[in-house]
Amino acid sequence: MRAGALRGLRPPGGSVCEARRAGPTGPTERRHGNEGRTAPARGASGSDNTGRDARDCAMAREAVGRPAEETFSLWKREQARLKARVVDRDTEAWQRDPAFSGLQRVGGVDVSFVKGDSVSACASLVVLSYPELEVVYEDCRMVSLTAPYVSGFLAFREVPFLVDAVRRLREKEPCLMPQVLLVDGNGVLHHRGFGVACHLGVLTDLPCVGVAKKLLQVDGLENNAQHKEKIQLLQARGDSFPLMGGSGTILGMALKSHDHSTKPLYVSVGHKMSLEAAMRLTLGCCRFRIPEPVRQADIRSRDYIRRTLGVPGPPAPGRERFRNYPLTSCCGD
Repeated sequence: MRAGALRGLRPPGGSVCEARRAGPTGPTERRHGNEGRTAPARGASGSDNTGRDARDCAMAREAVGRPAEETFSLWKREQARLKARVVDRDTEAWQRDPAFSGLQRVGGVDVSFVKGDSVSACASLVVLSYPELEVVYEDCRMVSLTAPYVSGFLAFREVPFLVDAVRRLREKEPCLMPQVLLVDGNGVLHHRGFGVACHLGVLTDLPCVGVAKKLLQVDGLENNAQHKEKIQLLQARGDSFPLMGGSGTILGMALKSHDHSTKPLYVSVGHKMSLEAAMRLTLGCCRFRIPEPVRQADIRSRDYIRRTLGVPGPPAPGRERFRNYPLTSCCGD
């Protein structure tokens, strides 16, 4: 458990809901971990999120006033309820096409923290054209994450703000809605089979893929000598091996995403997509080791924090090349 544990959840100077408007106080810091906070949302059909914020705030208030054990129990029940809605097969025609014909927009999300501050962060959503992988939309917002970081429950801390970003895009620029989201985290490769990629996918009703940089050691999976030997056998871009849990279930795949990378990505199903299609899409989005939608969301969230703080310096690496590309932006506090 990291800073911001279940003790003392109430944000200084305001309610849980009001704390979302707070700003940063220092340089950026990347978060650690690859999991699960809830906020009910409607589907991708364009319907609104009536009642979502009220439920989100109610759950946050319950976390503030409850003992840790009761909060964990509440979160586990909510994960189980939402997990029943996960679809682990292809639902769109483009997913079944070898060349992804019909896929035009791919989204990526990220949350970057202010260094030394476990509450202030920037939540970002970017949309890239496919297969060009050029950024056509970005949304960066400063947020305050008042729920604690607890392994296995990352979504209860971060997902509400990402759902908000998807909602803003759906309302303001529906023609730029992504057809799939890539998430820096896990999907069904999770302690209870419902990681942040599943959580976000269910709440937005969008196909979602979990792409983690580190192995989450669950269901007997271990980053041991045997696992490292398998990694050594990944010689070329696209090489992979299944992540078979002790239960006999394939929870995901380890993927070599770039010829010059010695570390694999860990790909798992989030929602409305098969593992095979998730693997092909992840590879198709990689210019470097990290898929470009996730990479650009990370770059732009950290760059937004720097600009908001007034820290001088050039644009973050990877941003300058898109300076002259047509871009719709929805950035602000």
